[in-house]
Amino acid sequence: MRDEVIFYIGTYGSRDENGIHWGAMDRNTGELRLLGGTAGIENATFLDFNEASSVLYAISEIGVSEAVAYSVNPETGELTELNRTPAGVSGACHVSRSRDGKRMFVTGYTDGHIAALSIEDDGRVGEVVSKVRHVGRSLRDDRQSEAHPHSSHETPDRQYVLVSDLGMDEINLYRLEEGKLVTHKKISLPPGSGPRHTAFHPSGQWMYGTNELNSTVAAYAYDSTFGDLKLLQHSATLPADASVDDNTSSHIVVSPCGRYVYASNRGHDSIVQYVIDEASGQLRPVNWVSSGGKTPRHFQILPGGFLLSANQDSDVIASYRIDPDTGNLVATGFTLEVKRPVCICPIEKA
Repeated sequence: MRDEVIFYIGTYGSRDENGIHWGAMDRNTGELRLLGGTAGIENATFLDFNEASSVLYAISEIGVSEAVAYSVNPETGELTELNRTPAGVSGACHVSRSRDGKRMFVTGYTDGHIAALSIEDDGRVGEVVSKVRHVGRSLRDDRQSEAHPHSSHETPDRQYVLVSDLGMDEINLYRLEEGKLVTHKKISLPPGSGPRHTAFHPSGQWMYGTNELNSTVAAYAYDSTFGDLKLLQHSATLPADASVDDNTSSHIVVSPCGRYVYASNRGHDSIVQYVIDEASGQLRPVNWVSSGGKTPRHFQILPGGFLLSANQDSDVIASYRIDPDTGNLVATGFTLEVKRPVCICPIEKA
């Protein structure tokens, strides 16, 4: 019997192509194999699971975006569509759910909207129950002439929804009051930063975020009492001899052990590893490895101590072993060919 973990792959593609694939990774070696796929969703740019990993949620990065719920066969990975509904945003680029499983947060890069949708008891996606719109801009005319929210996450204490806006150089915190998104606080970043994705430390006291446009990672101290973020540090995602002009940073993950942060670079096509100072939460870059392809839009840590990198523009997912002593990424040599992969979502959390 194979000892594997099943994972899902969101891709850019037409409704007639398999927009979501599922594969399996050997927990001992990192070897990858493709199991299947499903069509019917265009540009399945981001995926998320419910708490039990029995329902997979996907959103489509199109003009009038959809949110789709699928039931999951845990043995084969096969998906069965439960329902789909308008997501309430345009150009959806991110989806996450609240920790109580009652809300889904969809981020609209194109129209600046963030929508909260209900999740039914059977896992189906319900109606839009709240929606806010960001209005504003920042320094760069080419990428920041208007608001572009890029991700939305509930904080670990379930008190706030945190939205990174690339176009406005802001991180906005919202309260959920009777299911409605209510503005709480805005955190401004240096002009031209372009905040994209965030990840919390397992302790909940620190948060880290990629800044896409200036290729940095910002470290914050999170104040759960007052719902505030204190900027601690900006750290480059690139080695000193690399050009920021040729790169955009993308995804970020904190290791389950809380010792390391990883972030991806598109252009430099690498994944940078930082060591977290256990007293201050600040970062020290220690290693860069090739992402195994071109344009690593997303990556994820899987059970067994492996990391999978989705390389959008070379149609390949690369497998790495995480050294248990140093946190260094070591290529396993195993890859998986998938057309335009942009998100990886394992059926089990690392």
